Amino acid sequence: MGKADRRVGALRRLAEHVAEVAPLDLSIRLWDGTVIPLSPKSDLGKADHDTADHGLTLSIATPRALTRLVRRPRLPTLVELIAEGALDLEGGTLLDLAARAGSGSTRGLAKRLDKRLAIRALLPFVFGPGGGGQGHAYTGVQAAKHGKGRDDKAQVQFHYDVSNAFYALFLDPEMVYSCAYFRDWEADLTTAQIAKLDMSCRKLRLRPGERMLDIGCGWGGLVCHAAQHYGVRAHGVTLSEAQFDFATEKVKRLGLQDSVTIELRDFRDLSGIEFDKVASIGMFEHVGLDNRDGYFRHIRSLLKPRGIYLHHAIVRPMKATEKKFRKGSPEFRAMVKYIFPGGELDHIGGSTDAMERNGFEIHDTEGWREHYGRTCRLWTERLYANRDAAYREAGEAKTKIWLMYLAGCALAFERGTLGIFQTVATKRARGASGLPPTREDLYA
Repeated sequence: MGKADRRVGALRRLAEHVAEVAPLDLSIRLWDGTVIPLSPKSDLGKADHDTADHGLTLSIATPRALTRLVRRPRLPTLVELIAEGALDLEGGTLLDLAARAGSGSTRGLAKRLDKRLAIRALLPFVFGPGGGGQGHAYTGVQAAKHGKGRDDKAQVQFHYDVSNAFYALFLDPEMVYSCAYFRDWEADLTTAQIAKLDMSCRKLRLRPGERMLDIGCGWGGLVCHAAQHYGVRAHGVTLSEAQFDFATEKVKRLGLQDSVTIELRDFRDLSGIEFDKVASIGMFEHVGLDNRDGYFRHIRSLLKPRGIYLHHAIVRPMKATEKKFRKGSPEFRAMVKYIFPGGELDHIGGSTDAMERNGFEIHDTEGWREHYGRTCRLWTERLYANRDAAYREAGEAKTKIWLMYLAGCALAFERGTLGIFQTVATKRARGASGLPPTREDLYA
């Protein structure tokens, strides 16, 4: 028996063991075409080299993939291997894999696994060739402090300037790239995003003729909706050139040039003008925790007295200490490296503390965690359904990384390891807040 056959045989024996102690409705396809099901219901004793549909299948295109994983069992290794095509999940997404693993059979696998058998199966891969391919991570500097090496524009453009056509493959027609609002869990994405835009406008208490600022306006969904349906004069700023081009064209297409303006500009460069209302929806995640005080101070400087500020941001649950919170998880560090350079998530207490510390009065904080889980799940399904078009538009590597990212976000929101809140605040001043006595009208 040759070396290659011995390695395949050892992996098959390990798979048989895994199928006994933690059965999973998943197959593994090796580089030589051998298919190894991880279910005791299948005939594991025979190698299957045909091209039949084996359902959800983890394809390992080269022994080097296992070598790299054994030598460096880290999430970035897995991301790079999937981006390169050395590993591939066929027949579904991470959401499908999570659903099959969610039965509980894989819990406690490490304790039930025969460690000697695992070592014998994987040891030969330690000494094989395992050179890596092209890197797909952000390579710019990710400094913590604004003004001290932090290049927000480059980081934002890495995330958003993939191409407008790529985002259109999974977003709704209004190109809203933030949490939708489901008045009914069965609502489609388009309906839920319109509901979100409208709820945001209602929380801002928009009135005809008011001046509204949208910080990080994306593709122009909120500013156009606010101008069309609430009669405001809306101004949006973004650092993404692709978003700026799309939003500018959208304003012209809708005939809103007299009521909506878009700038390719850092909001911190805005001065000498006051707005009645300011929204920040899905932008605070780019700011960085060391910059939050300056962020809220500048927003306050742009608001009229008792002007309303709507803060919509993803959060992580607080840890026992701020130091432990800032450490973050391997999953989040990988997301920052490959998807969201410079991104940091606050905890809700940190954000509201900073708002109060910098001159805001908090009125309402509403959790939308399950709404974002549903949104990300729909985005994942849409991108997966359009993956061939996405490959042509952005390349297979970028598309596969984004499928992992969106599916991972869906699972994180559904499981509660990520959250999201909308917070309504006003620029603090003496006397009445100007808000109605109840919030009943928002949910009527």
